[in-house]
This record gives sequence, C-alpha cells and structure tokens, in this order.
Amino acid sequence: MTLRILPKALCAPSLTQVRETTSFATMSMASTVGVNRASGETVYWLALALTDGLGPSRARQLVGRFGTAEKVFRASLTELEATGMRAVSAQAVATGKSLELAQEELAKAAEAKAKIISLSDPEYPPRLKEIYDPPVVLFVKGDVALLSQPGIAMVGTRHPTPYGTGMAERLATDLAARGLVIISGLARGIDTASHRGAVATKGKTIAVLGTGIDIFYPRENTRLGEQILALGGSMISEFPIGTAPTPQNFPIRNRIISGMSVGVLVVEAAEYSGTRITSRCALEQNRDVYAVPGNVTNKNSWGPNTLIKQGAKLVATWEDVWEELPADAQVVLRSLQCESPEPVNASLFPDEVRSPHEQKILKLLKPDQSTHIDELVEMLENEMSSSEIFAALFELELNGKVRQLPGKNFVKSFCSF
Repeated sequence: MTLRILPKALCAPSLTQVRETTSFATMSMASTVGVNRASGETVYWLALALTDGLGPSRARQLVGRFGTAEKVFRASLTELEATGMRAVSAQAVATGKSLELAQEELAKAAEAKAKIISLSDPEYPPRLKEIYDPPVVLFVKGDVALLSQPGIAMVGTRHPTPYGTGMAERLATDLAARGLVIISGLARGIDTASHRGAVATKGKTIAVLGTGIDIFYPRENTRLGEQILALGGSMISEFPIGTAPTPQNFPIRNRIISGMSVGVLVVEAAEYSGTRITSRCALEQNRDVYAVPGNVTNKNSWGPNTLIKQGAKLVATWEDVWEELPADAQVVLRSLQCESPEPVNASLFPDEVRSPHEQKILKLLKPDQSTHIDELVEMLENEMSSSEIFAALFELELNGKVRQLPGKNFVKSFCSF
C-alpha cells in the first residue's frame, strides 16, 4: 500500500540546492518532532511512507539495504536509482521533497493530537511486525501501550441480524471484562456492536480506521469513537491525515485488524464480504480463527458456518475463546486480572426487572426475532393499556434489556448494560 500525497511540481535542482533543501527540511522537522513526540528515525520512515510510488515493501527493502531510514535520505540520486526504485520516487527522496511532506504531515498530526510510530519504534505493535506487509508507520490516538496488549479481532457483516448484534455485544463485553482488548474497524454492524460491548463494560478496545486518524467513519459512530478514547482505548490508521473513506482503503486495513490480534472472531458474514478478506489474512498470518454459528437459512451465516466446517473454533461463550488463547497471552491476561476485581458473569438473557409490566413484555420478546409494537399491543390488550406498554418498553430500553430496531420493532437484548 502506497501512501500517496501528490507532490508539487519540482524544477531540476542543483546538488547544492538538494543539500540545502534536505538540511532545511530536517532542521525544521526537529521542532515539529518535539510537539508530536516522534523519534528522529520515525520521521524518515514517515517520509518514505509519503513518497509517491514507493510502497511499504520497497520502503522496508531500502531501509534494509542502507541500514536505517535516515541513511536512505543521505544517499545520492545515483545510489537511489541503482536500487531499482522509480525515478519519481528517487527524485522525491534525493531532493528532500519527501521530507517536506513529512514535515507537513507531522504538523497535521500534532493538530489532530495524534502520535506517529514507525517500524523502528519500540511502541510499534509486536504482533503486527510479524505479518508479511506491515505498514511502515501508524497514526495513533489514545493509549499507544494498548497496541502491544493481547487482543481479539471481532469482525462481521455491516447488516447483522438481531442475533448477530447481540452475540457480538455479549462476547465483546465478557472478553473485554477479562482484560482482552477488542480490535475492530468501527464500521457499521458487527464492528459497532463489538466496540459497544467493550465500552459497556469499560473495557479496552482499538478501532482500526480505513480513513485518516482525524476522520470518524461512519459519522454516526463519532460518539462511539469518543467513548473509546475516553475509556483509555485507541484509534489507529496507516493513512495520512485527512484521507477520505474511499472503498479500496477498507480491505487494505483489514490485514492490520487481524495482524494485531491473537485471533479473529467472525460473528456473521455473507459469502462475499470484507470479512472473508480478514479471515484469509488471519490464516496467512498464522492467527487462530473463531466463529459464532448461525441459522443455516440466513445468508449472514454462510461465513461463520463455512469457517467452522473448515476447522475454525466454534464459539458460543467467552470461555470458548479464552481456552484457545496462546499461552503467552493467557499469562499477561492473568496478571491483569490479579490487579483488578473479578468480572461478574452476566446472564445471557437477563430477566431481572422490577415492574410486572416489564416482565410480561420481556417474556414475549425474542433475541433473534423482532416483534412489532402493534403485535405487542395486540397480545397484551387484555392486560395492559397502550400507554403502559410504551412506558414499560421505554424503561426496558433505558436499562438495555430490549433494543428498538427501525420501524418500531423490538428485540430482547442478549445482555443488559
């Protein structure tokens, strides 16, 4: 993946001009680096990431050849061209244009209150370094240390059933309550439910964006993103500040979601979906794959059910994930549990309500099938008035025991928050 920022037109500079430009850019960045708290080497990695026509693989090869990212920028144009890199890329590096772009990006990152870490930075996620094509730089908002803690990726369709939404929230809540970081993409559907489950138990979650770190997408998840950060979570992106939510970015970022995790949990996914990409990345990265079984007549069950047939671990409760975690992850999580109170197991279908009206309504609702408000009124017409039904539903919604879907349809929640 090449991080592209279109360069300004350049006249052919003299060798003296090249040295002066590079020196000026390097010195100017020194003050900006202090604001952004990026290391000197990270600045050069950033410059490589912003070089037109130079992808992550070629950037890593250049650094491997010259020794450090900084030494790449000390090389002459002839030495750079001798590596086989494109002429436009070599010119951008040799003239200092890439360093100027890095300087501008550092200023934008500082304004967005984001930190930039590179492959050479000790804070770079260790599991992400293991994959075939890790991004050379990451833009991070929130707790950077969280990127190195054991996490589980939770992915699925953007159009889940009530069952899928409920299972994602329930599993995320239980796993986050036990110290496991929930990693997802902040997209609609299963991603949103997974983040929301972690937030509900005040657990830690990481949102991997397919946009610039300064853009929440979709917009309706802006508040959720703010909650993630307020509770000590993180948001990360490999794309420059201001990058719009273009379709091709989201499949690219999926390798980061799986690469940072110890395993990938698929809740609901159709036959042709981005979740298949994430699952394939997980297998290529030697990550465990888990799946929640679904109704065989529902198209969203194709993905997880097929994965289970192919050997993925069937998941019904958090214990199914926990017992399969790598030994090193379990050691870290046990140490975290010793430092915090034991989480309380919540009932899968909580029925502890005070009002008799609420109890009657809760018994009629199902977690995997919606019920229209008119049906409830009809079923309870001899026991409750319409106003009493509306009031009871309002209280149940506030307590998280039922969820209202579009069109005045209601479902029973898998858990109460």
